[in-house]
Amino acid sequence: METSFVYALSALGGLVSGGVVGLAFGVLQRAAHDRYELRQQRGKFDSGWIVAPGSFTRVAFLMIALVLVQVCLPVLFLDNVRWFVSAGVVLGYGWTLFQQVRRRKLRQV
Repeated sequence: METSFVYALSALGGLVSGGVVGLAFGVLQRAAHDRYELRQQRGKFDSGWIVAPGSFTRVAFLMIALVLVQVCLPVLFLDNVRWFVSAGVVLGYGWTLFQQVRRRKLRQV
């Protein structure tokens, strides 16, 4: 009984921590997308290299955040709990994408 409670608590912790990482990454990506659209509207593209500035840095920050979660909370990566962390990342980032699609559809109406 106690081990299933600990597993459920670990799974929930993994889902939440992964969700925070995914949501933070989605927010960063959304801010970068907004800056891109603003530059596009102002016509400030001098070359093709400016289209996605900092995308490598944002992905590196995502990887660093995931490593920090794994190092700081190793209990979340025992047994099958690691899949809950991955699911949390997908849900967190998916939520930001869902919000973006919803806003776009509302603008079209």
